[in-house]
Amino acid sequence: MASATRSTSTSVSTSNGGGRFGKILLGLLLVVLVVGTSIGATVFILQKAGLPLNGNQAESPYESKQPAPLPPPIFAPLEPFTVTLRDDRTTRILYLAVTLRLTDEASRNMVNEYMPEVRDRVLRLLSIQNPNYVQTPEGREKLVHDLLYILQQPYQPQPRGPEISAVLFTAFVVQ
Repeated sequence: MASATRSTSTSVSTSNGGGRFGKILLGLLLVVLVVGTSIGATVFILQKAGLPLNGNQAESPYESKQPAPLPPPIFAPLEPFTVTLRDDRTTRILYLAVTLRLTDEASRNMVNEYMPEVRDRVLRLLSIQNPNYVQTPEGREKLVHDLLYILQQPYQPQPRGPEISAVLFTAFVVQ
């Protein structure tokens, strides 16, 4: 009987060794399966999000790729104005060159189309200026503001005036 117990214990130990190998193999297979599933899920999610898979930094879909190029400025230079300015004591000459910065081509076309009226409005405003006040920084700022206001008024029969973003002095001389 002793020999029977030994042969039984030997067969038990052999089956335990085979069971351990199977469990280790099953464990490794399970680890490989989990790692593979994890990698596959990561690749799937990155592709859905539109992110790069190779580690290079691609631009995020939320960031703008290139800033939109700004349109070139639209300027309408006016021929220079020469106006006599009078106050109680003196008479002076104002020489003024003006360039208008416009917001769109339609405004430039309107200014060009109504140029006689544009020049008339500017000349009327310039002729009532005080020669001493117009030479001060505050006087020039007020003149810019007044020119902007009168030039944006509608030109008949137009329902709206040109859109002017700035009135620029390109020459300003008082003698």
